[in-house]
Amino acid sequence: MTIETTTEPGITIGNMVANNYKTADVFKKYGIDFCCKGNRLLADVCLEKNLDLATVEHEVAEKMNSTVPIDEDMYQSLELDDLAQHIEQTHHKYVRDNIQVILSYLHKINSVHGARHPELTEIYQLFDGCTQELTHHMVKEETILFPAIKKLVETARSKNQTMKPFFFGTLSNPIGMMQDEHVAEGERFFKIAELSDNYTTPADGCTTYDVAYRKLKEFQDDLFLHIHLENNILFPKALRMEKISMHE
Repeated sequence: MTIETTTEPGITIGNMVANNYKTADVFKKYGIDFCCKGNRLLADVCLEKNLDLATVEHEVAEKMNSTVPIDEDMYQSLELDDLAQHIEQTHHKYVRDNIQVILSYLHKINSVHGARHPELTEIYQLFDGCTQELTHHMVKEETILFPAIKKLVETARSKNQTMKPFFFGTLSNPIGMMQDEHVAEGERFFKIAELSDNYTTPADGCTTYDVAYRKLKEFQDDLFLHIHLENNILFPKALRMEKISMHE
């Protein structure tokens, strides 16, 4: 595959990652947000971040030429209702299982090391705010958006059902809200990464400090994959399916 093929007009960063998740490694390397702001073109982002476009394109092309990981192929091949269920059972569960654990670690290291590392207070506040917003966000997905997507899939499978309008209008309404919230939480975690020197434990940090930062980094990585699956795979496919159903 040539470089031009990977970055042809209209192909967004999110599309590239959706087609081959290995390209995410390149975007992580250069600090390019592929999940929360994955609807941008690579050329625009490189210009904004003063990156050499040809260099980044070459690295993306190498990843695009490599084999698609099995897990990513699974995400693309899943039916939309199954993908929504996977997100709920895997990523939503991960968030709920880890919120209090990480908060307790952050509270402890802030109590012990906060005087020498005042950034810990802001990190705690940012993560606490993130978890509160994510909790509400996931409830909205589980009670409104995901059931609507599942209903859309069920109707598409049945030849005897007619798709009735959703009470909220089209899927673009709740999806737009979810995407805005994704951007907010992505920016919050970029700030946490900046304050923590990309989750680097300082020389005077203890074992708990190291564990807290490792858990934070793990949480960030899971969140970004979670957002990627929704923004770049689930939501676009659901919108396309809805558009087709409206013209039948």
